[in-house]
Amino acid sequence: MSLLPLVGSILEYGPICDHCLGRLFAKRSFGLTNEERGRALRVAHALDANIRFTPYETGTCFVCSDLFREVEVWANRVADAVRDVDHQTFVIGTRVPPMMAESEEMLWSDFSLTDPEPLKSEMNREVGKAVAGITGRRGDPKNPEVTVILNIGEEMVEVQVAPVFFYGRYRKLERGIPQTHWDCRACRGAGCEVCGGTGKQYPDSVEELIGRPVIELFKAEGAVLHGAGREDIDALMVGSGRPFIMEVIAPLQRSVDLKILESAINTAANGRVEVTIERWSGRREVETLKSHKAHKTYRILVDIEGHISLEKVEKALDALNGAVIHQRTPQRVSHRRADLVRERMVVDIGCLGVEDGQYLIEVVGEAGLYIKELISGDNGRTNPSLSAILGNPARVVTLDVISVEGMPENGEE
Repeated sequence: MSLLPLVGSILEYGPICDHCLGRLFAKRSFGLTNEERGRALRVAHALDANIRFTPYETGTCFVCSDLFREVEVWANRVADAVRDVDHQTFVIGTRVPPMMAESEEMLWSDFSLTDPEPLKSEMNREVGKAVAGITGRRGDPKNPEVTVILNIGEEMVEVQVAPVFFYGRYRKLERGIPQTHWDCRACRGAGCEVCGGTGKQYPDSVEELIGRPVIELFKAEGAVLHGAGREDIDALMVGSGRPFIMEVIAPLQRSVDLKILESAINTAANGRVEVTIERWSGRREVETLKSHKAHKTYRILVDIEGHISLEKVEKALDALNGAVIHQRTPQRVSHRRADLVRERMVVDIGCLGVEDGQYLIEVVGEAGLYIKELISGDNGRTNPSLSAILGNPARVVTLDVISVEGMPENGEE
């Protein structure tokens, strides 16, 4: 069917507004809005059929129920909803009621239309232009700081604020602090007598010590720490610190000065944790951070049973230097890790001296090398180990992480 008879058949289908009529032929011509296209088709059809022209002014569009007469109403709803959200870019999405979607798809099918545009696409565009005019903010479908969903059926808007990310390093200066929040093992976070109603296994974590000032300054719903590996709860993280990225959830404030933030975190943590914040980051770099296989340097104090000379210890360490270690998942983490045998290399290891009959040892290990088990042997699950080479049981008394190899700049390899 040629264009104008097709338009006539559509007009006979039921009352339809210029927006919806024009949208059925949205890919024809250019430089026109759908409303302009629809009115032009209505006029052209009247001329072609030599009938009285009747503009669409009254009645109810059977496709959109005259939704496009309310573009300004929806734009003002959006502007009100994001008034207190710090942002420069946004995108509009639309949730169309089933009846509207069905009416539109019925037209596409019944008339075998090949050039239509979905109703929600036009609504997104028209409301987006109106919102930009009201707020002075910029529509950006690729990297929006705020996403606003128009829920047409419930006549409400839903605001989704994109997280922000920043990159830095932290130093953990107190033992007994886990890296991230742990739910209480007894109640799984619900709160019970064991945890004193807190729902937490430990009173604090590195994540929470850093996150509390972050949540306050960004006026955020939460903060999630993504670390480059993790240290044991009883280990210190000293030296240059561990690289991390903090994800700030639903921040109402985005333009926070990172130096002020760094100072606020260090003041609040009161010497238990210290951070250096280097720059803003993004979600893609979180993936790079997690996959980055960084070498780590440890300083450990080792107790060895029996009388072992420094010379014998140094000889045993020489045997471990550069060795590939076969480690079955340690018993202490087997409840939460897959039971596998992993191969990891000791990059460098040596004795720094003796302290009160215990040996101060520095180890540079490949990512994923379990240091405590490298020393103890974990009942034969790690091989070779210092205990096995010496023939005497050895154990780590204290463990400090001295350095973690840094990320490539901006996450680029």
